[in-house]
Amino acid sequence: MIKLYIYVLFPIIIAALSYLIKTKYNKHIILLCQIVLFICSVITFVDVKNNGKITSVLGNYMSGVGITLKADIISAVFVMLTILLFTCMIIYNFHKHYMNNLFLFLFLILQGLINGIFLSNDLFNLYILIEVSTIVVSILIMFKKDSRSIYDGMLYLLINIVAMTFFLLGIGYMYKIFGYLDMSEIFHQMKYISDSKSLILPYCLIITAISLKSAVMPLFSWLPRAHGTYSSPSIISAILSGLYVKCGVYLFIRIQNMFSPVFDTTSVFLVMGFLTAVVGFIFALSQVDIKLILSYHTISQIGLIIFGLSLNNKYSYYGSIYHIINHAIFKSVLFLTAGIIIEEYETRDIRQIKGVFNKMPFVSIFTFMAILGITGAPFFNGSISKYLIQKGSYINIMDYGLILINLGTILSFVKYLSMFRGSYNGSKYSPPLNQKLVICILGSFCFIGGIMGQQLIKLLFNVDIHITPAGYMTKAFVYLLSLIIGVVFYRFVYKKISVFKNIREINLSFNQICFSITLYFTFMLSLMLLLYN
Repeated sequence: MIKLYIYVLFPIIIAALSYLIKTKYNKHIILLCQIVLFICSVITFVDVKNNGKITSVLGNYMSGVGITLKADIISAVFVMLTILLFTCMIIYNFHKHYMNNLFLFLFLILQGLINGIFLSNDLFNLYILIEVSTIVVSILIMFKKDSRSIYDGMLYLLINIVAMTFFLLGIGYMYKIFGYLDMSEIFHQMKYISDSKSLILPYCLIITAISLKSAVMPLFSWLPRAHGTYSSPSIISAILSGLYVKCGVYLFIRIQNMFSPVFDTTSVFLVMGFLTAVVGFIFALSQVDIKLILSYHTISQIGLIIFGLSLNNKYSYYGSIYHIINHAIFKSVLFLTAGIIIEEYETRDIRQIKGVFNKMPFVSIFTFMAILGITGAPFFNGSISKYLIQKGSYINIMDYGLILINLGTILSFVKYLSMFRGSYNGSKYSPPLNQKLVICILGSFCFIGGIMGQQLIKLLFNVDIHITPAGYMTKAFVYLLSLIIGVVFYRFVYKKISVFKNIREINLSFNQICFSITLYFTFMLSLMLLLYN
C-alpha cells in the first residue's frame, strides 16, 4: 500500500530539489516524477475502491491525536484528478519562458497542498494547508509583477486571511467542546452532545470561511480578480478555476457531513446554491473580458454544484461530484484556449476579437467541445452530471430553477462564441505540439465523459446510475429549446438591456468584501439561532 503522505510530500520535495539543483533537464525530471505520482494515485484509487477507506496516522500516534490522512473513494478520485491536471499544465507550459525553477517550485508546492486538503482529516491541519496554499496562490497570481496582478494577488491574500480567521476561531471552539479536531472522531461524538445550540457558533464561523473559499453568494467578489487577473498565466487561471476552488466545495461536503447529526442546513444551501448560480451567470453575461466571463461562470457552476449537493438525493449528490470533475476538465480547456486567443489577438475584449475559427481551427474545435460540455449538450459530459442533478430534484419548481441556470449558461456562451464568427484575412495559427496534446486530451474527455458517463460513474464511485432514454431525450429537447432561446435573446434583446453595463461596473473594495463576510456570518448565525433555539 502506498503511504498517503507521499501525495503531499513528494511534490514538495521534488519542487525543493529542482529549485536547489538547477540542470537543463529539470522539467523533464519533474514531468517523469509527475507521471510516477499519477500512477501511484491510480494504484491508491484501485486500493480504496476494492478495500475501502485508507487511514494513515503519522508518527504512530493514536487516532484523533496525530496528523491523520484519510482516503475515501471521493478524495482518492480528486487526488488523481489533481495530479492529472497539474501534469497536463506542466506539459502545456513546457516551453514558456516564465516556466523557470521558481515558478515550478511554487506550482508543485501548490499541488502537494491541494492533495493534502483532499486527504487531511484534521481541522487544524486543514487550516494550515489552506493558509499556506493561499500564500502560494497569491504569489503565483502576482508572478509577472505588474501593478494589476500585484493588487489582485494582495487582495486575494488579505480576504482569505480574514475568512480563515473565522475558520480558526471555529475550530478553536470545536477543540474546546470535543478535545480533539479529527473530523471522523467529532462526527461520532456529535450524537452525545446534549445541547446542540453550543455548536451553532463554531458551525457558523467555519461555514462562513468555507462559503468564501467556495465563492458562495455574496462571498464571490474575490474570485474573478484572482482567476482572471490580467497577467496571470493561463495555467494558473485553469488550475484555480478548474480545481483549486473545488477545495472549498470539497470542504463544504466534509463540514456538512461532520455536523449532519445535529444540524440540517440543506434547505438553506439549496437556496444559496441557486442564487449563486443565477447571480454568477448574470455577472458573466455582463462582462466583455474573456477571462472574466469564464471566471464569473465558475461561480455559477459552483452554485449549481452546491444546489445538487443540498438535494439529499443519491442521483443529485453523485451528479454534483461528477460535475466537479467535469467542470475541472472543460473549464481548464476554456482557460487554456482563451490564453491562446488573448496572446494572438493581444486583447481580452470579446468585442474586438473576430474570426477565431478561421484563424485557429484546432483551438476552436476543442473550445466548442468544452462549451458543449459546460452547457450540457447531449452526449457531452456536462449533460450527464446535470441530468443526474435534475433527477434528484423533488418538486417542479426545482426543475424550472435548473432549466433557468442552464439557460443562463447557454446565454453566456452564445455571447462567448460571438468571437469565433466572422472572417480573418491574416495567417492561420496552430499552437505548439505540447499545447495541442493537452487541449486534445482534456477536450476529448468532455466527449468521453458524456457517452460513457454511466460507466465512468460506476468505475469511479462504485455507484450504479440509471439514465433512462426517455428522460435523457427530454433533457436533449429542453437543451435544444434553451439554445434557440439563447441565440434569439443574444441577437435581439441582450444589447438593448443597459443594466448589464451597470453590473459590469460593480467591483467591491477590500472593506466592502470584509463587510459582506461579516454580514454573511451574521445572517447564518441569526438563521441558525432561529431554527435551533
